[in-house]
Amino acid sequence: MPPIASMGLRLSDEAVRVAVAHRLGCKACELHTCPCGKAVDNRRLHGLSCRRSGSRHQRHHYTNNILWRAIKWVQIPAVKEPISLLQHDGKHPHGTTLLLWAQGKPAAWDVTVPDTYAESHISQKPGKQELLPTKHQKTAKYRELSVSHIFVNVAVETAGTWGQSAIELVQEIGKRITTVIEDTEKPCS
Repeated sequence: MPPIASMGLRLSDEAVRVAVAHRLGCKACELHTCPCGKAVDNRRLHGLSCRRSGSRHQRHHYTNNILWRAIKWVQIPAVKEPISLLQHDGKHPHGTTLLLWAQGKPAAWDVTVPDTYAESHISQKPGKQELLPTKHQKTAKYRELSVSHIFVNVAVETAGTWGQSAIELVQEIGKRITTVIEDTEKPCS
């Protein structure tokens, strides 16, 4: 994908430098203390999970927004943060379709961006195992919603690993986009 700034696809020089350093396992900065009070090592991974980090919230927001826009693009009305689906604890999923998605039910999704490099994950190997606790927590959290909706846990790790349900949702959206494109390209008779 080309770095088109108007689409939010362009990284700053600093972001590229840090991403390359992470990928190569090199130093990204000098040791220092984060404003939150925690020590930042020279790989600069703390920023991915720091509660004061703006990028942590941006990844989450962008992922949810991209899904919502893609679903609307396939001509399925959808809403973000639906207040009509409040749980008993006051929480709600990040989005829902307003029309049926599959199995005679609308879809509801919740985005999670677990940090592979967080202290709670450092002792484990990065990969799909990281998503399992998150997946089970989300499934349990929205168990009541599964009666009326197809619930999709969209988990994408900071290291890039996607959860299986996120992959399946994106594949289904891709199939539906293909159908919409093919329908619009058919000549009128």
